Amino acid sequence: LSTIAPLTKASFHRHEEYATLRFAPPTGKERAFGIDRRTPWTTSHLVGYPEPPPAYHIERAFAKLKIVQPVYVIEEPGTNDLLIVQHLGHWAGPGKIVRVKNDPGAESTRTIFEDNELIYSLCFHPRYAENHYLYTLSNGPVNDPNPLNHVTRWTMDPKTGAIDPKSKRVIIEWESNGHNGGGIDFGSDGLLYFATGDTSTDSDRNNRGQDLAHLSSAMIRIDVDHPEGGKNYGVPKDNPFVNTPGVRPEIWAHGFRNPWRQCFDKKTGALWVGQNGQDLWEPIYVVHRGENYGWPVYEGSHAFHSHRKLETRTKLATPVIEHHHSQARSITGGVVYYGDKFPELNGAYVYGDFSTGRIWAARYDGRQVTWHKEIARTTAQITNFYADRHGELFICDDAGDVWKLVPNAMEATPTVPFPRLLSRTGLFSDTARHQVDPGLIPYDVNSPLWSDGASKQRYIALPAGTQIEYTPARGWNFPDGGALVKTFSLDLEEGNPASRRRLETRVMLKQGGNWVGYTYLWNDAQTDATLAPPEGLDQTFTIKDPAAPGGERRQVWHYPSRAECLYCHSRAANFALGLSDLQMNRDFDYGGGRVDNQMRTLEHLGVFKVDVAAAAKEQIKRESHLSDVDVEKLTDTTGQRAGSPSDLLPRSPGELKHLVNPADPAQSLDARARSYLQANCAHCHVEAGGGNASVDLEFTTAANQTRMFGVAPQSNLLGIADAKLVAMGHPEKSVVYHRLATRGPGQMPPAGSNVVDARGAALVREWIERMPASTQPTR
Repeated sequence: LSTIAPLTKASFHRHEEYATLRFAPPTGKERAFGIDRRTPWTTSHLVGYPEPPPAYHIERAFAKLKIVQPVYVIEEPGTNDLLIVQHLGHWAGPGKIVRVKNDPGAESTRTIFEDNELIYSLCFHPRYAENHYLYTLSNGPVNDPNPLNHVTRWTMDPKTGAIDPKSKRVIIEWESNGHNGGGIDFGSDGLLYFATGDTSTDSDRNNRGQDLAHLSSAMIRIDVDHPEGGKNYGVPKDNPFVNTPGVRPEIWAHGFRNPWRQCFDKKTGALWVGQNGQDLWEPIYVVHRGENYGWPVYEGSHAFHSHRKLETRTKLATPVIEHHHSQARSITGGVVYYGDKFPELNGAYVYGDFSTGRIWAARYDGRQVTWHKEIARTTAQITNFYADRHGELFICDDAGDVWKLVPNAMEATPTVPFPRLLSRTGLFSDTARHQVDPGLIPYDVNSPLWSDGASKQRYIALPAGTQIEYTPARGWNFPDGGALVKTFSLDLEEGNPASRRRLETRVMLKQGGNWVGYTYLWNDAQTDATLAPPEGLDQTFTIKDPAAPGGERRQVWHYPSRAECLYCHSRAANFALGLSDLQMNRDFDYGGGRVDNQMRTLEHLGVFKVDVAAAAKEQIKRESHLSDVDVEKLTDTTGQRAGSPSDLLPRSPGELKHLVNPADPAQSLDARARSYLQANCAHCHVEAGGGNASVDLEFTTAANQTRMFGVAPQSNLLGIADAKLVAMGHPEKSVVYHRLATRGPGQMPPAGSNVVDARGAALVREWIERMPASTQPTR
C-alpha cells in the first residue's frame, strides 16, 4: 500500500483480519458474506448499437503527452506550432500557455507564458507576421474579490518563441460578476470582435442583456489599430449605436447570457456564437449587426423572464439551432470546417457540448439550417474546437487532454445485431419470471430516486474477469461491457402489490468508453420486453385509487430517450448514480437468510480494483477542499515505489460515509432531507454539475457551503415574494420546496417525472419548517 493511503489503525488491522479470513482455512465462525463466490457473467449480447454508430469519434492528438486542463488551442501563424491555453485550478486560474509541435509524436511542451488571470481564449493580429501581436480574453487577477474582464495585447518574442510579459497593454476592460463570455477573433474587416456574458452567476438579475449602457451581454466590435479618445482602441463608425445617447458605441449586437466560443465562417463571413443556456435550452446564433438575442426575456426562442422588457431599438433574433437539456447541457461553440480530411463536413459548423460530450455538425444557407446531424459521442468535457491548416480538427477536453476528430472504424452494421428483445440481451436466464443470469449481482440504494411511485429491482452486470475501479467520490468506474440493470414496476391498484406490473427495464451500458442508455418496454403478457425507440415515448395507465375522483386516476409514464438517460446519469455524478459509497454502503437481503453489507460482499467477490494512492488523493481533496495542484504537492510520491492495485477497499464500510433512507423516522431529519436531495437533485446540482443554479446539494458538502440557505434564487421565483432557495423556518418562501412539490413549469426535476413525490415534498417542507430562522446550518 502507498505510504499516503488513508489507513487508520483500525483499518490497517481490518486489512490484516481480511487477509487472515480470505486465505486461512474456514473455521465455521466467520460471518457469512451475502454471496459466497462470484459467478462469471458470460452470456452478454449487448454489443454494437441498435442504430448505426456516429461517423466519427475522437483519439488523443498527442499520444506521448498529457495536457492538463486545456481550455483553448490555436495554431501560431507561420509556424508548425500549436499554442494551448491551460486554466489551472478548475476555472479559478492561474492561466498558462504552452507551445507544442503540431505533430502526433510530440514528446514535450514548452511554457511560453504564465499569468495570474484565467485566460479564456486568444487570437492573432491579422498582421502578426509583421507586428507579432496576439490578444487574450481573460479574467482576474486570481483571488481578487473584484476581478475584471480584460482584452489584452501582448507581443511574441520571435527569437525566444515566448510571450514578452513586459509588452502587456490592456486594450479594454469591463466588470466581472459571473458569466464572462469566452470568444475573441478578428473579422475579415480587420476589426476585433469579442463576446461578453451578462456578468451574473445565473439569470441576469440586473437585466444586462437588455441594457445597452454596459459592455456586458454583448458582441463587442472595436478597432485596435486606430486608437482614439485616450483609449487603446477606436470605435468603428459603422457600429450600430455610434452617437446613440445612453448606449455603449462598442456594441455590435446584444442579448447574450454566456456566449462560450465564437467563430467566423472564413468563406461567408458569418459570425457563429454558441451560448450556455439556463434552465432548458442551449442556443446557437449567427450574429448580425444590431440584433437582439433576447436574454433574459428569452432563453433561445423560448420565453424565460417574460415579465421583463425587451430593448425596443433592436430587432429580436432567434437561434439557428437550439438543443433541449435532454440533449445538451452546456454548449461549446465550434468552427466552420473547411478541409480535405473530412470532405463530408466541408462547410459545416461543427460544435459540441461540455456536459454530454456529444458533437454535432450543421450546414446553414444564410437563412436556415439545411442539414444537422450528431457526428460523435464522447466522454470529453469539450471546451474548444479548432481546425488547423492541415484539416485536423482539435478538441480541448477540460478533463485533461487534447483530442482530434477521426473517422469511426466501427462497422455501420454490426455482424451480430443489437438485441431488440430483453430476452436476447443475455441479462436474464428466464425473462418471463424476471430471473436474471446468475452472474448478475443484485443491489439496492440507501436513498432511491423518485420515479413516480414505481418500485425498482437493480442489478450489476460485469463481464467475467472484469472489475469496477473504485473511487471514493461519486460514481465508481465501470469496465467496457459492464451494465446497470433496473426494472421499474407500477401498482395498477393503489397499495396492492398483487396488481404490480413491470413497465420497463432500463440498461445503462458502458461501451467503447462511453455510457449509453437503453429502455425495454414490457409487453402486456409480462413475458418479454421490446427495445424502445431512440426518441422515447409516453404511455398512459389507469390506476385504481380510492382517493381519486371516481376511484381512478390516469398516470402518464415517460420512457426516456437515449439522450435523456444521460440527463440524470451525468458526467458530474460519474454516470453510475447508484454505484457509489454514499448509496451502496448498506445492508442488503441476498435471500436464504443472508443479510450483508453490499460493499463488504462486493469486496469479497473481488469486484473492486482500487488504486489506493489515487483514492487517498481524492479523499484528501474532498475532505480538505484543496485544489488539484495543492493535493498533488501534498501527496507527491516521487521516488517512492509505485503501489500495486488492490481489490481491498481503502477503508472498512463502517468508516465510510453513507446516505440514510429518507423514509426512516429513526434517522435525523437533516440526514433524511439531505439524503433525499442527494438522490433526486445532486446529479446536476453539484460543483461542475451542469445545473444552472449555483447551489451544491451534495450530501458531503457542508451546509454552510451549499449556497442554499438564505440565498435568493437566480431564476423563476415562482411568484413568491422574498423568495429564497431555502428560507429557514419558512417553506412557503422556499423555492427548493415548491419546485419539488410542483409539476409543470418550474418543476424539479425538470424532466422524467409527471407525479409529485408527496412524501418527499412533505419531508423537505418539515425540514425547512423546523430550521431556526436565525441560525445558519453548519453540518
